[in-house]
Amino acid sequence: MSKFSVDLTNCDQEPIHIPGKIQSHGFLIAVDKNSSTISYISENTGDFLKQDAKSLLNSPLSTLNDLISQPDSALHIENLLKLGIIRKSFDAISPHPIEIEGNPFYLIISSSKNDWLLEFEPVTLQYDIQSSIGRSASSMLQGKNIESLLKGAAKEVKRLINYDRIMVYKFLEDGHGEVVAEEKEAGLEAFFGLHYPATDIPKQARQLYKLNLTRLIADVNITDSKVITFKEGEALDLTNGGLRAVSPIHIQYLKNMGVHSSFSISLISHGELWGLIACHNYSPKFIDYKAREGAKLIGQILSSALEYRQEEEDAKIIEQFKNTANILSDHLNRDKYLIEAITTHKRTILDATKASGVAIIFENELKTIGNVPSAEEISDLAFWLKTTSDESLYYTHRLSEIYSPAQKYKSVASGILSCVINKEMGEMIIWFKPEMITQVNWAGNPDKAVVPSENGLMSLSPRKSFEIWAEVVNNTSEKWMAEEIASVLRIREIIITDINKKANEIRSLNEKLQAAYEELDTFSYTVSHDLRTPLTSIKTYAELMSKNKSIDEGGKKMLSRILVGADKMNLLIKEILNLARVGRSEINFETVDIASLIRDITSEVWAAYKADHVTLVLGQLPNIKGDKTMITQVFTNLIGNAVKYSSNADKPKVEVAAYIEGGEIIYSVKDNGIGIDNRYYDRVFELFKRMDNVKDIEGSGVGLAIVKRIVEKHHGRVWFESKLNVGSTFFVAFKNR
Repeated sequence: MSKFSVDLTNCDQEPIHIPGKIQSHGFLIAVDKNSSTISYISENTGDFLKQDAKSLLNSPLSTLNDLISQPDSALHIENLLKLGIIRKSFDAISPHPIEIEGNPFYLIISSSKNDWLLEFEPVTLQYDIQSSIGRSASSMLQGKNIESLLKGAAKEVKRLINYDRIMVYKFLEDGHGEVVAEEKEAGLEAFFGLHYPATDIPKQARQLYKLNLTRLIADVNITDSKVITFKEGEALDLTNGGLRAVSPIHIQYLKNMGVHSSFSISLISHGELWGLIACHNYSPKFIDYKAREGAKLIGQILSSALEYRQEEEDAKIIEQFKNTANILSDHLNRDKYLIEAITTHKRTILDATKASGVAIIFENELKTIGNVPSAEEISDLAFWLKTTSDESLYYTHRLSEIYSPAQKYKSVASGILSCVINKEMGEMIIWFKPEMITQVNWAGNPDKAVVPSENGLMSLSPRKSFEIWAEVVNNTSEKWMAEEIASVLRIREIIITDINKKANEIRSLNEKLQAAYEELDTFSYTVSHDLRTPLTSIKTYAELMSKNKSIDEGGKKMLSRILVGADKMNLLIKEILNLARVGRSEINFETVDIASLIRDITSEVWAAYKADHVTLVLGQLPNIKGDKTMITQVFTNLIGNAVKYSSNADKPKVEVAAYIEGGEIIYSVKDNGIGIDNRYYDRVFELFKRMDNVKDIEGSGVGLAIVKRIVEKHHGRVWFESKLNVGSTFFVAFKNR
């Protein structure tokens, strides 16, 4: 074995799907998919069939019919294979009951790369598994929250398979795991609450847990049976095999824990490995296929229940934050001053998150609620945020590790979430979370080096000691939830909208905006009269020159680039004129038939972008009062963007709907496209701003600026929700007149 620095990351390189061995409580025969001959066989097959295993290699599959008894001769193994191939699944066939030497066995069939895997296991189950599963599922689902649900699952699995210890093991963000529920025999020490490093279950093992929802190790002290073949250098892929031998590293790990038998059930949530139900027994224990399938069913029921319970709990939090946003919006509409609106009522800006304190810096005034640092400390922190971050949103749960002055007040502000209201004027809101000193109890020191031993194998073995090793975590607050961040973004949009509506006469920002609008009008006049004419000349002469036969290919390429550039410039000029026209035009209010308008727009957009592969879903679309021409521009831009940015999705879909809430008609345009990185949220409606991930998609960066200007001219609101690589939803709210 080569010499290298030893740590448990070596496990990540072990090819555990091709161990070349199986566990010896059953036997395996692999059949070549093309020739229907026996291509691989476990050496212990002869112990069960009273036949030399090697003599069966390269024999036709029908050879097994004389060695294996089946109640129905029409269901010989070759017929079972044909049936599974036709159905494209062996789920309904496995397990198939057979007899060997008068003893009951199960035949389990699965697929490998070039072979069919035939696994034979003894039958030991002596009770009604179906009724037992029904009782277990019913009892488990009585848990009203996730904690009680997990506790109930551990209890029911223990009752079903009677292992000494049943643990629900949850994978955390960095890959390490925690025991979050446990049922055990009375004399065993508790593992509940213990943490295990990510290296205990390496990446490739976690991938297999997603494919194989149960995994049995019947006896760590029984020698595995070698898989033999006549094929040289071709290892049999046992990814789907239940008898697949276990990594010697993991076997040693279990021995170090004193465990003789283990069984695991995968818990999958939203397509990812959420955790495991890990079962340990301190003596050898075999549970047959039907018992394992019953346990797997409990795991699948628990997985679905976890998703539902988590979504239910998340929905409550989201609803609470949305209610806060709506209430604060009402306060802002009624109250004259912003600070009073968000700090003096029963529901305040503090309720937008689960923070313990908040500071609002607005119009050179500082207002705080709850537990916060001193005014001077907040001022210094705000200056640091203004000078070090270009983003409109910033959050961390380890502030003092990034900003050293925060060490002095980490007890009240180890975590911050800040949003910028006006960067130039240093206006922002900062939420604070206190230090949460926690003790993480590890099952042994996760950082302790592995000591090499003489036999070489132990150099890759995990730690021998599992005594509790406590790690104190400080300088850290509770992490900010995604729902809190979304809530702050929602509140920020409401506040900015309110500021833009109320501060026309008292804020210097509006004077700058007015000057910018006037400059834009002047610029648009210059563009229309002074630039379009020479641009047309450039394009005309370039087209004439390109037809000159004396110009070589290099020259023609250069002329082609000139034409492309001229077209792009013409498009930008056109968009700038559209933007300026919105600012100068008066609104002609009329009743707009939105449903009819949307149908016309989608027909044109789908034709323009050749978007027949994009699914369109239209919901209820009530009429509004507004300028029909301008409203058409709004929805043309939003729907066009939705089609453009979702066209490369697997199943592109655009949904347009509306609902009435709080005196507003709110329209939504939703897609499942490339989404927007949260780093660019504050730039979406800015002129000529385009995200890095849309550079290859046609666009000018003006469309959403036009949308925002039109909506605000109608005294409405526009905002969005988006997740990178998942999709975006743009909302437009108009007064329900």
